[in-house]
Amino acid sequence: MQHARREQREDQGPQRLDMERFAPANRKRLSAPALRTFLAIADLWGLTEEQRLLVLGYPSRSTYHNWAKQAREHGAFTLDVDTLTRISAVLGIHQALGVLFSDERAGVAWLRSPHQAPVFGGHPPLDIVTNGTQDGLMTVRRFLDGARGGLYMQPNMLDEAFTPYEDADIVFR
Repeated sequence: MQHARREQREDQGPQRLDMERFAPANRKRLSAPALRTFLAIADLWGLTEEQRLLVLGYPSRSTYHNWAKQAREHGAFTLDVDTLTRISAVLGIHQALGVLFSDERAGVAWLRSPHQAPVFGGHPPLDIVTNGTQDGLMTVRRFLDGARGGLYMQPNMLDEAFTPYEDADIVFR
């Protein structure tokens, strides 16, 4: 049955999201590990409780503390799609920082330092991450995804010293 659906989707052009991804059972399976990972990243980034609430879509403090307790105890609970999407964006930001910066502290420093890219307007990217909107999270994630692809960021020291290859430098064996 799934094979038939997959073939049908391939024939129809771009694939649509599988709605099972958002099923309560799948969200329940992902919620505790996702929140535990979010809490570890929030600790690394030095987020305050207020900032954590903003990143998560501003649940009540009691709800946040209940989620955190359940996650730490490996309990079962189900986050909504919006909250899981926000956590996914944080995971993507964290992963991109790990690719772009060899030292975690340098990645955190980048998040906390003013940035001149037009999208940040001289503000630290963390201000955008913690503005309470999903769009803010996705803006920083997309920026970093572009930077991973070579856009936006200044070249590192190795790249600045790069000299183009000459024909004599290319050896075929």
